[in-house]
Amino acid sequence: MKQLIKLITAMSFVIFSGHAFSETKIVYHVNEGVQQASRAIGNIRNHLNADPKAKIVVVTHGPGIDFLLEGAENMAGSKFAASIGDLVSKGVEFRVCNNTLVSRKIPKEQVIMEAKIVPSGVAEVSNLQAKERYAYLKP
Repeated sequence: MKQLIKLITAMSFVIFSGHAFSETKIVYHVNEGVQQASRAIGNIRNHLNADPKAKIVVVTHGPGIDFLLEGAENMAGSKFAASIGDLVSKGVEFRVCNNTLVSRKIPKEQVIMEAKIVPSGVAEVSNLQAKERYAYLKP
């Protein structure tokens, strides 16, 4: 009986230790345009203030890619570049849907260098959730 209790205690420690030290992974889904992108940036800043070690990936498609194009501005007329650069320096990743680029005839060179182009934004979101266990947030 003592061995069983020791085994259960040890297993509990491993399970809870692994959970306590696991990384929080979040995918922010942006597909509605500049106003939603502005909300997302604010949410991500707040998120990182509360959990600086969070692994955050922003996946964009449709009008959601617009803030990741060269020279993009928010609703107040300020460029997104500084905010994006700051978030990238904190480990945030930005991904742009190639299907959107093709359908809207936007050259890949117009996407800012901090963003990665992925084949499909929708597939990227679902893969991050299903295969890599990212939590889903839509600002």
